[in-house]
Amino acid sequence: MPVKVSVIVPVYNPGIYIEDCIASLQRQSLPPDEYEVIFVDDGSTDDTPARLDALAAEDPRMKVIHQENSGWSGKPRNVGIDASRGEFVMFVDNDDYLGDEALERMYDYGVANGADVVVGKMAGKGRGVPVELFRRNHPRATVGNAPLIDSLTPHKMIRRAFLDRVGLRFPEGRRRLEDHVFIAEAYLRAENVSVLSDYVCYYHIRRDDGSNAGFERFDPVGYFGNLREALDVVEKYTEPGPVRDRLFRRWLRVEMVERLRGRRLLTLPDDYRRELFREIHSVVVERFGPGVAAGLQPTQQVVAALTAADRVDDVVAFAEWENSIALASTPHTVAWREGALRIEFSAEYASAGEPMTFPADSASVPLDDAPKDVEEAIAWVEAETAARFGHATADLLLRERASSAQHFQPVKFTRETVPVGDGDRVRLVLRAVVTVDPASLPGTGVWDAVVRVKLGGWTKERPLGPVPHAGSSAAHAGVIGGRAVLPYWTKPRGNLALDTGARGTRLGLGSVKHADATVSGDRLSTLLPLHVPADTAVRVRLSSSGRSVHVPGTLSPAPEDSALLVATLPSARARGTWRPALCLAPEAAEPRFVTLPLALRGTADGVRVVPVPRPGVLRRLARRARRVLRAARARVMPRAESGGR
Repeated sequence: MPVKVSVIVPVYNPGIYIEDCIASLQRQSLPPDEYEVIFVDDGSTDDTPARLDALAAEDPRMKVIHQENSGWSGKPRNVGIDASRGEFVMFVDNDDYLGDEALERMYDYGVANGADVVVGKMAGKGRGVPVELFRRNHPRATVGNAPLIDSLTPHKMIRRAFLDRVGLRFPEGRRRLEDHVFIAEAYLRAENVSVLSDYVCYYHIRRDDGSNAGFERFDPVGYFGNLREALDVVEKYTEPGPVRDRLFRRWLRVEMVERLRGRRLLTLPDDYRRELFREIHSVVVERFGPGVAAGLQPTQQVVAALTAADRVDDVVAFAEWENSIALASTPHTVAWREGALRIEFSAEYASAGEPMTFPADSASVPLDDAPKDVEEAIAWVEAETAARFGHATADLLLRERASSAQHFQPVKFTRETVPVGDGDRVRLVLRAVVTVDPASLPGTGVWDAVVRVKLGGWTKERPLGPVPHAGSSAAHAGVIGGRAVLPYWTKPRGNLALDTGARGTRLGLGSVKHADATVSGDRLSTLLPLHVPADTAVRVRLSSSGRSVHVPGTLSPAPEDSALLVATLPSARARGTWRPALCLAPEAAEPRFVTLPLALRGTADGVRVVPVPRPGVLRRLARRARRVLRAARARVMPRAESGGR
């Protein structure tokens, strides 16, 4: 029977790293009879072949093909294509994994848009992934209207009939960049390409042992020989002109210029650095016309020009200057506004810890020839950066700490030139206002706020911060959609993060004073340091000597960004002392309660609020002993502090 999707996984000695891949494939929301997984074992020498055979024996969705080692991933993927029964094939590496709804969402999106190729949003854990491509959905993307060329890894869903119609398969054998050759041709020959950006479909993982094939140091001669084959594909399916130049620019920028910049170049051994430069120089002068480098950013143009001029020492000196440049960000306001978090910050570039300055009056001048020296190169970059300041942008991304999934947030920004000294130099400052809707973030977790700035020749990111009061709350916790959302400054670095599942002491309810709470009739009322955008139903648990009773409550907006808790006490007044605890998500399957720092005492005359009774001597001694025991265990097995970074 045909299936909707065939997932093809080339496998070679993944060890334990294949387990997350397997688990994610088994969790897919697509019905089990609508997809298959084909593992093509390329001569693994570890325990993986037996692991896959056992998996296939117990799960009918899983199939295994064993073959002799072919040296790279091209042949295993081709074998998987030929064995597939799916309407679409999806390529997954054995150390990566999928989002739980990836196959279903990508398939439905591809069918709805008549796509031959579906590109799902990626998250990179320890490795880079495209960012701008996934700013929004592109139902009908081309190499001309979207930055498709930024994503040349094979992790796409492709219509099987399209592959057969055009005769497209991966290059085979021991080689690099076989995915570039394959994907570039797919983009250029597909009737439609669709980019799905509103769900993280693919998690691209860097192994802890750093043994991913793509991170191994390569032989420059072989690598750039293979790169020329990708350029051949572009030349075959495009005409000379702006489109071809734009596509070539991707390889010049990513595979060549970026390898010759900043710390990435400076950390290489000198002999390897020069060998790498020599091969890049050969490709640049052999294959790229002037229109390719002209579309690069200023710093990239300088590196490309110096490379074409065969000036490796100047490229190294320019890299040393660039390596001193960093993005600086300063948070100004973090506050709740009607259920959304308003964040204001400024950002600019700094060099050697000081704000960078640029010429006050600059006009854009083309770089027709390589600068005569590094000083001239730096002066040209500074002037171009100031002249192009009107195109600078600032963004804020929220990056989920566990998965590295990231989401652009709505932002408005202004550009400000700040005079320095006599006014012949200026600082270039971006000031931004961001509105974060926590309800738009999936699930619960910790999200780090990351500033992303494009200015002149640089695109840089850094966490929003630091602030001197690390470890403290940036604002009260907000109760949004049944979740407690806490903005806070991480410890020890003092950067902004958002905990969308805050509970316990992190909610800050320990600051509530019993004197501020009142009981009138059967109503308990007290102000809490919480933000609520509207009346919110909660649950209150009253506990006393092993007994407990649950009563309904409401949180209502109150002045100074606080919330008024009103709870209805039981009609039958019970004697004794009761401790109230608050549940912010009363409909949750496993409700969690936070005990409030006050007590209720019921007498024949009524109920009144009292301080929390102090425990007796024996209980205090027991608590002290438990603290000493926990501290001793912590010294033996140290644990990372929750909410760090």
